[in-house]
Amino acid sequence: MSGLDLTLDPERQPRRFEVINGAGGRRHWSLDDKARIVAETLEPNAIISEVARRYGLRPQQVFAWRREARKQVASVQQESPAFVPAVVPPPEPAPTRPSRKRKTPRDAGVIELEIDGVAMRVGRGADAKTVAAVIRALKATS
Repeated sequence: MSGLDLTLDPERQPRRFEVINGAGGRRHWSLDDKARIVAETLEPNAIISEVARRYGLRPQQVFAWRREARKQVASVQQESPAFVPAVVPPPEPAPTRPSRKRKTPRDAGVIELEIDGVAMRVGRGADAKTVAAVIRALKATS
């Protein structure tokens, strides 16, 4: 006995009526509509159940569409090449006027020693142990 037969049976009182508004059945959403709805769920502070309710969907359906979209993006990324050509702009031309940098004198940071007529110059960055050994050797020869 179907539900329709039950409601038309004069001997029995129906307990419940179900009223169906609209065409019923499955709805078919276009890819553009699905993409628009999924994009709406990706907005900051979007609540998926509210978006689904707004379009008369269940949240599970929207989650399934999101999962499909992720799979499609992943498959496109796998097919794309691993290297992307880079565009490097040409170097900028040098400034027309000379820059005003302070030039340090050539002898800046140089120590000169003279021991018994032998001159020794110690430049910046010289190793202290080596300088001490040279000075000892000069003293020993004098």
